[in-house]
Amino acid sequence: MNWVTGVAVYFVVWWISLFMVLPWGNRPDETPAPGNAPSAPKKPRIWWKFGATTILAAVIWGVIYLGVTQRWIDFRA
Repeated sequence: MNWVTGVAVYFVVWWISLFMVLPWGNRPDETPAPGNAPSAPKKPRIWWKFGATTILAAVIWGVIYLGVTQRWIDFRA
């Protein structure tokens, strides 16, 4: 795996991880302001979720990297 492939795989894993992390800890506002959706989260904490996504994606990417370099996953067979 060269560095371009590694970055591309990390980018895809990061986006998939983001969609897994986004619902974590969302609590709707009990009294939403006029014009806001009742299901909109009160505190989205998006920067915390970006950080959690980055860490989760790094762990998943590391497992993928080990699988490819140790030949646990072989795409050439």
